[in-house]
Amino acid sequence: MGDYQGFLKHGREVPVRRPVPVRLKDWKEVYEEFPAERLQTQASRCMDCGIPFCNQGCPLGNLIPDWNDLVYRDRWQEAIERLHATNNFPEFTGRLCPAPCESACVLGINQDPVTIKQVEVSIIETAWAEGWVVPIEPDVRTGKKVAVVGSGPAGLAAAQQLTRAGHTVVVFERADRIGGLLRYGIPEFKMEKQYLDRRLDQMRAEGTEFRTGVNVGTDLTADDLRAEVDAVVLAGGATHARDLPIPGRELAGIHQAMEYLPLANRVQEGDLLSSPIDVAGKNVVIIGGGDTGADCLGTAHRQGAKAIHQFEIMPRPPDHRAESTPWPTWPLMFRTASAHEEGGERLFSVNTECFLDDGNGRVKALRAHEVEMVDGRFTKVEGTDFELEADFVFLSMGFTGPESAWITEQFGVELDPRSNVARDLDYATNVEGVFVAGDMGRGQSLIVWAIAEGRAAAASVDRFLMGRTDLPSPVEPTAVGLR
Repeated sequence: MGDYQGFLKHGREVPVRRPVPVRLKDWKEVYEEFPAERLQTQASRCMDCGIPFCNQGCPLGNLIPDWNDLVYRDRWQEAIERLHATNNFPEFTGRLCPAPCESACVLGINQDPVTIKQVEVSIIETAWAEGWVVPIEPDVRTGKKVAVVGSGPAGLAAAQQLTRAGHTVVVFERADRIGGLLRYGIPEFKMEKQYLDRRLDQMRAEGTEFRTGVNVGTDLTADDLRAEVDAVVLAGGATHARDLPIPGRELAGIHQAMEYLPLANRVQEGDLLSSPIDVAGKNVVIIGGGDTGADCLGTAHRQGAKAIHQFEIMPRPPDHRAESTPWPTWPLMFRTASAHEEGGERLFSVNTECFLDDGNGRVKALRAHEVEMVDGRFTKVEGTDFELEADFVFLSMGFTGPESAWITEQFGVELDPRSNVARDLDYATNVEGVFVAGDMGRGQSLIVWAIAEGRAAAASVDRFLMGRTDLPSPVEPTAVGLR
């Protein structure tokens, strides 16, 4: 490493978020610029630790110490070469990944970990600015055709790898734009869509074809699709949202998070002047305390909600890493997203009993109570009942798997006990020539796992088509995070 004592001389520093009153006036990303010289200082904190657990913490196997050292030495072009060697889309992960690499950082045993995520996004943004990110066209064409169903991070990663291997790749997306949840789900204040669009332009220049507005299984049958191609990669994500089947669920004003968030994205795309689900001046309750719930929170703030409460059935995590999740595992601890800084009230250990009707078929309030864990089950704490006014309720309780009916009926693939598409160690389904990558096979997970699986599935497809492959395969389908 360039500075063997960097971690002794410097503390952790991260970009400053724009002031709340300022950022609530727009939909731009919340972080201010982080000067390159300060970033190089942060990169110098990376230790020459011998066994870099950060690499194991990252499903992509990012060579983190390598590019930390190169940034410290001001060798940015070499840094992006090392970063792109393992990650197709560092501009996405550098903004959206929760950074399990930082949780596994050796320095984090007794200090604040290295600022890995910010170094990553700074490398790729420097590379784009300098013109180092260019289309990589294949040297030869194989004559083989591959269809990728779904254009989220797993599908895009698989498509780019297979295109570069010389195959003809067509990506099918049922929405009107490419990107999956990156396009219609991730709010603009977390990742502006210009970063997605410029990467798609690179992929088009490399030869990847994108077809939007095609719902495979309806607009195009599986038989017709398979007749046109030599292999199929299913990468449609885990889009079946967990519901809350309690009295009053049918009332107007109660929506799944993924009914709410895409409309806000469409406003930013210029498709709508305003969202059909606009909470300006309204009382909002968000049920679910995860990242998607925080996305709903930030969106509601920018629409001008009157009051927002966010419910979480789990107890409040500790302020620091819980003993049950020691280094290098992903720590159980209290986290504050940018949206939480902007307002709203977070309520933990709360369960919703029912929604109340205003007399016209619309929700006016909900009834809830506190819970505690008893013998592994959530149990009501007597005497804690309360009602809370709510003009809108957003359900953000995660996803239970893919929308499976069309997959099983059209492709004939089998599901595993968790209702995900079953696959073997080569990402292959029970149907020859049909593979699966990302959340559709893994279940709801992180963007970094999706990209890793897309890369690995591409290697398996290439081997299936050509008998061998030079493409990297960073993870097996059975791999799990450090725990």
